[in-house]
Amino acid sequence: MVTVFALSCSSGNKKTSGKANQSTTDVKGFPEIQFDTTYYDFGTLIQGEKAAYTFRFKNTGTADLIIYDAFSTCGCTVPEFSNEPINPGNSGKIDVVFNSEGKRGLQYKTVTLKLNTEQKEKTLTIKANIIENNYKS
Repeated sequence: MVTVFALSCSSGNKKTSGKANQSTTDVKGFPEIQFDTTYYDFGTLIQGEKAAYTFRFKNTGTADLIIYDAFSTCGCTVPEFSNEPINPGNSGKIDVVFNSEGKRGLQYKTVTLKLNTEQKEKTLTIKANIIENNYKS
C-alpha cells in the first residue's frame, strides 16, 4: 500500500490577474527623455568668447519627467534648466553657456542630467576649438 500526502500553502487570498500584481510604477509608467541632439559643436571661438546652445527635448514617456539636477565638472560650462515636471508629450529645454576664457585648443565639455527616468542620468556634450586672440590694441 502506498500513501500519498499532498501539502499546499495558501494565504487565503483570492486569485488575482497579473495586472493587479504590478507595482504602482509599472501601472503609471515611466517618463522618457528624447533629445533632438545630445552633442553640439560651436566650431571655432576666439579665446574669451561666450557661446550658448539650447538642447531641446520631449517627454516621450507616460509619466511626468523631472530634471533633478544638471551640472558640469568645469565652471566654464553652465547649464540652466527648470525642475518643474514636464507632462508626457510636452517639451523642454536646457540652455548651456560655455565661457572660453583661459581655454585654448579643442575643448570637450559635458553636462550631466539627473533624471527620474529608468536611466537615471543623461549626458550632453559640447565641443569648441578655441584660438587665441592675436589682436593687440
